[in-house]
Amino acid sequence: MKKKNLVSLLMAFTMALSLSACGDKDNTQTASSEVQTASSEAQTASSEAEAAPSESETAAPEAQTASAEITVTDMIGREVTVTPDSYERVVCVGAGALRMYSYIGDVNLLCAVEDIDNTTLEERPKMFDSVARPYVIAYSDVFNTLESCGVGGPMSQTPEAEKILSCNPDIVISEYEDVEIANALQEQLGVPVITLKSGKDGVFDDAFKSSMTLLGTIFGEEEKADTLISFIEEETADIIGRTENITDADKPGVYICGLGNWGTTDHLMTAENYISFEIANVKNAVSGLSASGIQPIEAEKFVDLGDEIDIMIMDAAAVKNIMPLYQEDSTMFDTCKAWNDGEVYLQMAYNAYYTNYEIALINTWYVAKTVYPELFEDIDMTEKTNEICKAFLDEEMADEIFAYPSSFGGYQKIDTKTFFQ
Repeated sequence: MKKKNLVSLLMAFTMALSLSACGDKDNTQTASSEVQTASSEAQTASSEAEAAPSESETAAPEAQTASAEITVTDMIGREVTVTPDSYERVVCVGAGALRMYSYIGDVNLLCAVEDIDNTTLEERPKMFDSVARPYVIAYSDVFNTLESCGVGGPMSQTPEAEKILSCNPDIVISEYEDVEIANALQEQLGVPVITLKSGKDGVFDDAFKSSMTLLGTIFGEEEKADTLISFIEEETADIIGRTENITDADKPGVYICGLGNWGTTDHLMTAENYISFEIANVKNAVSGLSASGIQPIEAEKFVDLGDEIDIMIMDAAAVKNIMPLYQEDSTMFDTCKAWNDGEVYLQMAYNAYYTNYEIALINTWYVAKTVYPELFEDIDMTEKTNEICKAFLDEEMADEIFAYPSSFGGYQKIDTKTFFQ
């Protein structure tokens, strides 16, 4: 009985639920449809919101293309405001400025060059024409199409402001290492004037590396500058690593001569602190000079040094001056041990309208190979010249460098019996 009553109650409850569900069916479907529609619209709006850039995102490309001004300190301590990677008309003035710019900057941004670097001009300084200047070899096709920003050359002691102004540059790279000159030029031109500097040790000097970094910052070529600096440091470390353990007792005395100084030099022009010797751990036959840097010694001192000179390395720039001296007096080297033993070698001229920095580095390899041949048997000077020129100027040019009249065919051991005849 109780069981029947329970079943009856369950059935009645089920029917009541069914009737209730039937009564609410349309309302439930309508609500469900509205929810689905709202959900779909929300998803669509969300998708559109995701697809559409925000106001700040829309403005971003504009902000990215407009470089911000920064203040840099040039190599003579002047603070100059520049806008990195924005310059389109570049002028380089002073000995070495165009060369250093060519290592890092885009030469297609140049709007003018000094006459000395345009080899098509008849009226220009020509004292370095016989000497290889790798930056001119690499980019003469560009330089020769540009207008003049001044004569240039070693006799040009100040920039030609009016000539530069007529070229309408938006930045000037200078090697006139004088604060007053730089400030006056900047005021007259109304554009940034950046002065570079290489320091007394040239390519091995921190000042040279800082100049490369500065150029990289200004022209948006930071990676290129860092790569070149790293290359120089690796090359230097390689030379030092091969020679640093050589004892003084095992070092021959070496005399370097013919170092350039304003285009005039001979066998008496030398340096006690020659940086290539210091890098390669070479014993300099010259000591006790009253000053540092390139300078002439007295003829008497050269005679006195004779027996201490086991090896003589001659810079090719001096040959044109030494040759007539030797033809007048063929006994001028008679007291020199290296000359009598046939141990005289020719390095490439590295001073031509200031320093050819890649040549200075190549010469250091040659000095090391000449003095310590057993430690550098793996080094071929043509290959090394091409490698270094490629790193500095993105071009292999050993053949072109060696073909210049004042290169005399390249690195070589001089035949002392015939070379100056």
